[in-house]
Amino acid sequence: MIDLYTWNTSNGKKPQIFLEEVSAKYNMHPVNIQKDEQFTPAYIKINPNSKIPAIVDSDGPGGKPLTLFESGAILMYLGEKFGRFFPQEPHKKWETVQWLMFQMGGVGPMFGQAHHFRRQAKEQLPYAIDRYTKETRRLWGVLDARLKDNEWLAAGEYTIADMACYPWCQRHDWQGVSLDEFPNAKRWYLAIDARPAVKRGVNPDYAKAAA
Repeated sequence: MIDLYTWNTSNGKKPQIFLEEVSAKYNMHPVNIQKDEQFTPAYIKINPNSKIPAIVDSDGPGGKPLTLFESGAILMYLGEKFGRFFPQEPHKKWETVQWLMFQMGGVGPMFGQAHHFRRQAKEQLPYAIDRYTKETRRLWGVLDARLKDNEWLAAGEYTIADMACYPWCQRHDWQGVSLDEFPNAKRWYLAIDARPAVKRGVNPDYAKAAA
């Protein structure tokens, strides 16, 4: 059984999308970051970095429990564990890792900064808004160019790289981006958005989980 510690954020949605895609049995533990629950001693034992998501797999490698944090690492682990959405043929595997790292190192941090400075910063700083909005739009352009001749981001199939990028793209309106500006990315986005498992993964019933 996998215990998933998460909240309804772009990063927090990623492992739940995967678990829903493979119809895995898991326990969901909401970690309300709006109430600073990620800083409790109990949670710090699971993730010393005090971020979500994290998992505890009671049946980890060799049958031993495994605790894992960082959403990209979790997706790679789950991909190998379930043998789904993470191709192991070397060329396809590293292409998938490459686009996963594109999300981890670019899309996540830059889109997140755009969200912060455009919506949440107490002081509206034109330089910061301009800087992160421009970089966000550049990254959307990279996605759009990649998806012009490719149905999915990597390996010619739906992978953990797509699962990682999609939740960040959900907030395109927060970024000042219209999907119509990036038609190839829009086609990809809508294809993922229509998947039943994705719908379940991005709309968790926290009240039910906490009951």
